[in-house]
Amino acid sequence: MKNKRRYLSWGDVEDLIEILHQNIIESNHNFKQIYGVPRGGHIPAVMLSHKMGIPLTTYKYSPDTLIIDDICDTGKTLDSPTPTQTGVLHYKPHTSEIEPSFYACKFNSDDWIIYPWENKDSKAIQDYKN
Repeated sequence: MKNKRRYLSWGDVEDLIEILHQNIIESNHNFKQIYGVPRGGHIPAVMLSHKMGIPLTTYKYSPDTLIIDDICDTGKTLDSPTPTQTGVLHYKPHTSEIEPSFYACKFNSDDWIIYPWENKDSKAIQDYKN
């Protein structure tokens, strides 16, 4: 059976950013900068950067840097050779090899999520496979 597509609106993303922000605040971790994983993580990282009042960086391997992606599906885009703190909008525990430090939503479905910054006809393939 073909996976269904789940389309998110900008309002959905704003709600997820708010939840993610609250989870980070509750951790009492004092991040100095945010890094967005290329493609999917850039926009959520910018939104979170504004909300938290901390800058974006192009350097992700620092203990004071929060690494952000849109989804943790397999976990490959969040894998790091050094210990890092990670955050995502959606975490798929049934398919991911790792658990992000912070997430807005645990997503227990194989549906393909289409974020508002993606093409509506996005193919269900991983960016890192291209």
